[in-house]
Amino acid sequence: MSKYVKKDQWVWVVVQEPGRDEHFLGIEDEKRGESFIPVFLQKEEAQQGLNHLPLEKEMKYEVQAIRLNNLATDAAQKGFMVFVLNGSGEVLEKIKSK
Repeated sequence: MSKYVKKDQWVWVVVQEPGRDEHFLGIEDEKRGESFIPVFLQKEEAQQGLNHLPLEKEMKYEVQAIRLNNLATDAAQKGFMVFVLNGSGEVLEKIKSK
């Protein structure tokens, strides 16, 4: 599935509006025609990565852990891929789920 993570490994994801109408942060790259959910390998990287993501000022965000296989399945059902990012917001890998 991935060269950076195992399918059942915990990864860090950004949750938008935690505790209310919460959902995973999804990003649409209109130039490339890709929709993705960014994930990070470590919590610290995810917190750093928040500074490099297109976030809406009026929304609240929180970093939470989830198993990659659960996220990838949910993302694929909604038409999203999963991108593994580093703390600088650079894409390390694009994961397409079946």
